[in-house]
Amino acid sequence: MPSGKETRLLHLSEMEKLDKTLFRLEQGFELQFRLGPTLQGKPVTVYTNYPASGEVFDHHKFRTLSWHNPTGKEDDSDKYCKLDLQISGSYQYYFSLGNEKSGGGYIVVDPILHVGADNHVLPLDCVTLQTFLAKCLGPFHEWEDRLKVAKETGYNMIHFTPLQKLGLSRSCYSLADQLEVNPEFSSHNKKCTWSDIGALVEKLKNEWNMLCITDVVYNHTAANSEWLKMHPECGYNLVNSPHLKPAWVLDRALWHLTCMVADGKYTAKGLPPLIENDHHLNCIRKIIWEDIYPKIKLWEFFQVDVNKAVQQFKTLLTQGKGNSITKSDPNQHLQIVQDPDYRRFGCTVDMNIALATFIPHSNGPAAIEECCNWFRKRIEELNAEQYRQTNHHQEQAVTCLVGTVVYERLAGEGPKLGPISRKYPLVTRYFTYPFKELTVEEEETMIHQPDKACYFMAHNGWVMGDDPLRNFAEPGSNVYLRRELICWGDSVKLRYGNKPEDCPYLWAHMKKYTEITATYFHGVRLDNCHSTPIHVAEYMLDTARKLRANLYVVAELFTGNEELDNIFVNRLGITSLIREAMTAYNSHEEGRLVYRFGGEPVGSFVQPRLRPLMPAIAHALFMDITHDNECPIQHRSAYDALPSAMIVSMACCATGSTKGYDELVPHQISVVSEERFYAKWNPAAHLTSGEVNFQTGILAGRLAINRLHQELGAKGFNQVYVDQVDEDIVAVTRHCPNTHQSVVAVSRTAFRDPKTSFYSKEVPEMCIPGKIEEVVLEARTIERNASPYKKDERFINGLPNFTMELREHIQIKDSKIIKQAGTAIKGPNEFVQEIEFEKLTPGSVIVFRVSLDPKAQEAVGVLRNHLIQFSPHFKSGSLPDDHSAPILKILFSSIASKLTLADLNQVLYRCEAEEQEDGGGCYNIPNWSPLKYAGLQGLMSVMADIRPKNDLGHPFCDNLRSGDWMIDYVSNRLISRAGACAEVGKWLSAMFVYLKRIPRYLIPCYFDAILVGAYTTLLDVGWHQMSSFVQNGSTFVKHLSLGSVQMCGIGKYSCLPDLSPSLHDVPYRLNEITNEKEQCCVSLAAGLPHFSSGIFRSWGRDTFIALRGLMLVTGRYLEARNIILAFGGTLRHGLIPNLLGQGTHARYNCRDAVWWWLQCIQDYCKIVPNGLDILKCPVSRMYPRDDSSPQPAGTMDQPLYEVIQEAMQRHMEGINFRERNAGPQIDQNMRDEGFNVTAGVDRETGFVFGGNRFNCGTWMDKMGESDRARNRGIPATPRDGSAVEIVGLCKSAVRWLLDLSGKNVFPFRGVTVKRHGKEETITYDEWNRKIQGHFERLFFVSENPADPNEKHPNLVHKRGIYKDSYGASSPWCDYQLRPNFTIAMVVAPELFTPERAWKALQIAEEKLLGPLGMKTLDPDDMVYCGVYDNALDNDNYNVARGFNYHQGPEWLWPIGYFLRAKLYFSKLIGPEIYAKTVVMIKNVLSRHYVHLERSSWKGLPELTNENGQYCPFSCETQAWSIGVILEILYDL
Repeated sequence: MPSGKETRLLHLSEMEKLDKTLFRLEQGFELQFRLGPTLQGKPVTVYTNYPASGEVFDHHKFRTLSWHNPTGKEDDSDKYCKLDLQISGSYQYYFSLGNEKSGGGYIVVDPILHVGADNHVLPLDCVTLQTFLAKCLGPFHEWEDRLKVAKETGYNMIHFTPLQKLGLSRSCYSLADQLEVNPEFSSHNKKCTWSDIGALVEKLKNEWNMLCITDVVYNHTAANSEWLKMHPECGYNLVNSPHLKPAWVLDRALWHLTCMVADGKYTAKGLPPLIENDHHLNCIRKIIWEDIYPKIKLWEFFQVDVNKAVQQFKTLLTQGKGNSITKSDPNQHLQIVQDPDYRRFGCTVDMNIALATFIPHSNGPAAIEECCNWFRKRIEELNAEQYRQTNHHQEQAVTCLVGTVVYERLAGEGPKLGPISRKYPLVTRYFTYPFKELTVEEEETMIHQPDKACYFMAHNGWVMGDDPLRNFAEPGSNVYLRRELICWGDSVKLRYGNKPEDCPYLWAHMKKYTEITATYFHGVRLDNCHSTPIHVAEYMLDTARKLRANLYVVAELFTGNEELDNIFVNRLGITSLIREAMTAYNSHEEGRLVYRFGGEPVGSFVQPRLRPLMPAIAHALFMDITHDNECPIQHRSAYDALPSAMIVSMACCATGSTKGYDELVPHQISVVSEERFYAKWNPAAHLTSGEVNFQTGILAGRLAINRLHQELGAKGFNQVYVDQVDEDIVAVTRHCPNTHQSVVAVSRTAFRDPKTSFYSKEVPEMCIPGKIEEVVLEARTIERNASPYKKDERFINGLPNFTMELREHIQIKDSKIIKQAGTAIKGPNEFVQEIEFEKLTPGSVIVFRVSLDPKAQEAVGVLRNHLIQFSPHFKSGSLPDDHSAPILKILFSSIASKLTLADLNQVLYRCEAEEQEDGGGCYNIPNWSPLKYAGLQGLMSVMADIRPKNDLGHPFCDNLRSGDWMIDYVSNRLISRAGACAEVGKWLSAMFVYLKRIPRYLIPCYFDAILVGAYTTLLDVGWHQMSSFVQNGSTFVKHLSLGSVQMCGIGKYSCLPDLSPSLHDVPYRLNEITNEKEQCCVSLAAGLPHFSSGIFRSWGRDTFIALRGLMLVTGRYLEARNIILAFGGTLRHGLIPNLLGQGTHARYNCRDAVWWWLQCIQDYCKIVPNGLDILKCPVSRMYPRDDSSPQPAGTMDQPLYEVIQEAMQRHMEGINFRERNAGPQIDQNMRDEGFNVTAGVDRETGFVFGGNRFNCGTWMDKMGESDRARNRGIPATPRDGSAVEIVGLCKSAVRWLLDLSGKNVFPFRGVTVKRHGKEETITYDEWNRKIQGHFERLFFVSENPADPNEKHPNLVHKRGIYKDSYGASSPWCDYQLRPNFTIAMVVAPELFTPERAWKALQIAEEKLLGPLGMKTLDPDDMVYCGVYDNALDNDNYNVARGFNYHQGPEWLWPIGYFLRAKLYFSKLIGPEIYAKTVVMIKNVLSRHYVHLERSSWKGLPELTNENGQYCPFSCETQAWSIGVILEILYDL
């Protein structure tokens, strides 16, 4: 991957719908879709409407993405399809599984804004926007003088409210014609056109470096729009929306009420025109309930004409229609069917249901009459229900109406409209009425005359707490009837329908409007976005982006819900959401908003260029005030304008303000009623009315603040820290992670007026870490002598008696706000400057530029220089290093390349027990827990969790900030080891010299960077020494192969017995104590942490089950050879030990280890180049005879093939001995009989058999330990007789030796035994045929109940399976379903008929397959228990002290054999089954991948409890679990 490319990974999960999750990306990023665990192996297709290169974007056109699998086919962990993101906008993706759509979501790609004649980039976080009400700019030729104020005060973006012709109300957002420029901009000699405006916008971009955006209003148009008269279908009128008729009738009745109240006709009833108190409100309620509702009878619109319906019903009955009707659905009941035209009593009922419900008992007239009466009664009930429903609506309407009256006429914060009049009616009209006024009754006749009714159109507005995705004017909503709309009486709501064909004129008109806007402006603000039908906005923005690809889209959403916001941001591709500082009720909340809307924490970790795509919050355009906010001077105080502007401007996002804020205009500039013009810019000292300059308000401060905001955004100060110093003082730090410069802005807010509220003179001292380079600016709001504020008639003016003192770029000593600054040293390399304030009065700000002290700055530069070898990210801010230790002059990769895989085990892994053997231990983090490994993986596992979340508060980071303990531990631990490991330690130590010189808050981030660089290099070194299967393998294969490094190591004491001195390539070392040469072969731990050190590290069975996967598949041939030969040297009684105990303390109590050892030798010969040479290698026999004492290596050497032959020979002769030292000293639970070991071969069947009911010689070796439950000394699973997997392993060995002897590679043709005093030879050919001939006959449980081979038909409870054993002392144990037969299928598939094998595998899959492992016993078995608890001691024989270890819990290693067997036999069944099996296997393995990635041990466990639940008694990482998964991937 090119080093500079940022790549994000999106993992797909089945059925995951992410339409409410926001994914933000930048142009130039690559997005990779990868399969989550639920989808791996399955046929997934990803579709997207992101256009292919050279194509044009079409919302509805989806294309398929093609899959890349960089490493081939063994698994899907790296399979991906990708998008190279080059175009801004919102794009959809979804994916299907087979033919089923399964999940999907959106991605939003940010636009890139260009400004200036040279088109340089304006980063989104540098935007400083100012809103202008277009109508207050005056004639077009004066605009430049007015807009110049924004340029001079440092804004780089202007937001114009709509520039179109306005409606009668003069509201900026009520447009009479969307296509025509507001004629007021034209002067008598010059008409203002769109191209004039376009030329000005272009000039502002090129000469003033300012971009311009404007509003688009899609939701409504002015009620007096001319085009609406020609096209009334564009509104919600009573023809196309007849459901609004009852609401219209109510609306007219309320208008008539207004007229009567205004004319004083209700004064006698207690309701004068001027409403002043609760009594008047009660009178309104009374009049509506008593005079209006009874008169307009709204319920009739929802009711049935009873007589008419009964008459119709009677007619149908008398015609005999009732007899033929039956209900299609018995649950259908009689209901009122709403009249689609909404006429009074126009509703009906379904007569078919009526006839099927009310059935007369005869055809006589009396019966029919009775039936009609029942029908009438039911209709009357239904009508009564409609009446009640309407009554509920009427109650709500009264409540809303009175609430509106209270706000508009009585409330302190309301507009106080005064007496009721036709201009200021009782309530705003909901509908247009363009005709002569008549009586209510006469007017109502018009609603059924389409030529008139089409002009009765619904006004727009907004509904408190409504679902923004629902259109409140559509049928199904009663907002207009219930008077819940807060109505804009100047605007008609537009009715688009679902697609352009539904209202062609409207869509075409608005499309033209959009095209004009996108042609001339750089961006749009979506007005009233949350009420605009989302599909309309989507269509219009697609249109706009066709003309301007990098369209900047902003919107204000009032949903109050982030998930809902995300739906809009996703579907519309909104770039920035407007956020308001005015929502903050105190300075603390204002500071919190700064932190919320952008930036990372200071000291954040460096994230890799390739990383998961994380959900984001929408990019913010954070405004100190928006044009529809109340005035902050009224809400807070004039003193607060400057500090709040400063706080907002320190946010790491786009920021903005509204014209008038900086001039300290002490009232809201109304979008409806303001008609005065803005002031012009005049730099001269003397100002006249309608002019401003830097002496006005806080304009001078605004320039400094805007400049600073743009500098911080452009120079990458993207880390943010907000400190609430006290209740009024907020300090915001912006930090640059490359140069480690900071800018700290301290603002003292004035939410309360300092003249009338108490502010303490005592300001707390502040500590600023680092060296203050300068005071960037300090400013105070002050009063000056000036005539008091008087509202200017012609121009919008601010408070004249406030201005500010501003001083920029000064030294601390010259500051007027600071009393003094002392320097304290906090630790060896940390300066802290203590600031004592003198005049930080309410309304003042001071901004410091801070760097690290010079020594720390240099140390960071040198560190970054040495980190460039790992990532180009560190180039910026790096310094050449002339004085560093010589070892740092060498690239780390070259130091690391000297490490062997055994060295890597020391550097990366080693758990607590392994370290303790060397006298050390794992690092323990206070208030948390010890690390899992002493090596780097221990740290990396923790940091992998902390890094993506930037969890700098984690105890791990605390520990790093508090002292050097962990840092020293990492390097010293390695230096204390000799050789190449020590060199790695020395390199780390030399890097840490610089790490210790930087401020503590930066140490976690750089410690992480050093370790990530070293760790990834070390992993590459490891993989480089492994097989090509690993080197070219997937991420999953590579990470699994590290299990080999994790498990294979050399401890302080050798675990393996010494190999023959005559063997070549054996590793040696000098013993630290005796200084003598000793062998140091790698040994394989069975599992961590329980089987990792001392005598419990090496086990014969575990070693040889794991060896193929962990050592042969990974290419560690020499080490595998040494382990095979070392164990071969301990052969005794024809057996390989279970517990190795260095050979001298070996226990020969297992019957299967020798067969696993033989299987490994066979695998070695097949996989390793010239592998057969191992057969001639010398084996030093520790026990030349069964009763020898242990012999030193070299005493008696034999070629390996002789040892193999001895194992075969001894089995055929029969093995029978008692364990040495039998008794509690070697096994405190075993009963006496259990120490007697027997094994042999059945002469007739060729099956290996052995064991007794008091011992357990296979891998299922749990011995009872509970006295309380009386199971002590009883094996839970003796598996005596012929265990199925041992028979399979024996067959594999016999077949292999037969083949080798045929090729004259193995000198023995068979085994010789004495029988009746004579020697008799059983050839391998004969032995092989015996097993082959008897296996299915005796192990397969036939589908035929009368099968003559079945000894115990009464014990069969599953057919079509293979027995777990044959000839057990408890015969029912043979018939238990367990996963062991699958092992035989893999090592000796020739024993199985493919069809039978496949059926048995299907049963095993259905009954035994768990998420990670295989159930060790059929859940239908009476002793099944899937939860292993070794600590539980109770009376339950079957579970006490973990007795059920192999009676249900899901072990991982058998799953490898199960999957390999499925793969093998599916090929024999047919290509379709094979393809399905590969899908299934990949899907199962994906769960192991997820576990491996999430595990802090970076391994796979020994077992899980049922259904994959965590088992606390399991080893966290087990050699054979990892080995078998590598094997199935190798087979794939």
